[in-house]
Amino acid sequence: MKVVHGLDRLANDKSWSTKFSGNVAYLCSSASISADYSHGLHLIKKTFGSRLKKIFSPQHGLFAEVQDNMKESDHFFHSYFQLPVFSLYSETRSPTCEMLEGIDHLIIDLQDVGSRVYTYIYTVALSMQACGKEGVEVVILDRPNPIGGDQVEGNILNTEYSSFVGMFPIPIRHGLTMAEFALLAQKYFDIECKLTIIPLLNWERSFYFDNTGLPWVLPSPNLPSLDTAIVYISTVLFEVTSLSEGRGTVKSLETIGHPDIEPFEWEMKLKKTFNELELYGFVLRPLHFIPTFDKYMGKQCGGYQIHVTDRQLFTPWKVAQVLLREIKKILGNSFHWIDPPFEYEHEKLPIDILNGTGLLRNWVDSNGRYDELISFESIGMEDYINKRKTILLYK
Repeated sequence: MKVVHGLDRLANDKSWSTKFSGNVAYLCSSASISADYSHGLHLIKKTFGSRLKKIFSPQHGLFAEVQDNMKESDHFFHSYFQLPVFSLYSETRSPTCEMLEGIDHLIIDLQDVGSRVYTYIYTVALSMQACGKEGVEVVILDRPNPIGGDQVEGNILNTEYSSFVGMFPIPIRHGLTMAEFALLAQKYFDIECKLTIIPLLNWERSFYFDNTGLPWVLPSPNLPSLDTAIVYISTVLFEVTSLSEGRGTVKSLETIGHPDIEPFEWEMKLKKTFNELELYGFVLRPLHFIPTFDKYMGKQCGGYQIHVTDRQLFTPWKVAQVLLREIKKILGNSFHWIDPPFEYEHEKLPIDILNGTGLLRNWVDSNGRYDELISFESIGMEDYINKRKTILLYK
């Protein structure tokens, strides 16, 4: 059976919509669509009429039109819907009391990608916090975790490295839907608000997005496909290195490279390394590419596209850390970590806030052993798994 997400349940079942009697605001993005590709704004407007008073948008803008980190979106008045649109990636990342004035229910309908570093979950957490202070009910229209809800991977964030790309002690692959994340934040991370969830129907934890029967729309400019979302947990880390993460190509965040890499020379050595570590389920395909913008714009880079051949075997966090270690050896002095600022952090290194620790950067720089990497992943993991079990909504 096709999965039914929260937006379609709210729009098609009056027993849900009649629960909300006051004025509503809608937090949405380009991927906030129905099963028939209608944007949620149409459906929410049809459901609530003149009670829809305001629109909110996350990072990248209302329609994923803004490319980079720290490229803020403006507030504006939507000429078609005749409603104000407030950006939560602007001078504020949390709704202000003025923005929430006159609102009884904030309906949140964002497509997450299953990663700790993807900012939409923190937009949700900060919105919940703000709504709690103003007495506004938060209504989460749940959507699938596109990379499944079974697999959990990566180190737990050390809260000394908290930022807008990692606020809470969770792993980089958290294995939660947006609603489950909201429950976790409410129960364990001191985020208080009145919370109502419209859950998914027919979703199972083993499902990837292409098992749902739902249409994929890119949730942000550089995540055009499910394939990209699956490798994102690996490739996002290259964003804060001297390597290109493929921005400016049609395979952004699936492709990595650098002008000094000859990919065919290193192909077999890398394959041998991963085989020895029993890291399977993917292929590094050597290639050359020329970015049309961002790093190395107009320059030829050598590198690799990550192709996932077995989703159950592929462990993107481990693959990323080992690949960073090995490419640092290949590039020598041409490899470096980029300097701050990054996502409004002006002191700590960007790689450390993405990793949620300084241990992994030191591990790469010191050519660390694989057993050490595995030990980092175990720190705090049992506690997270136990907390996660208490809030799961789906089998």
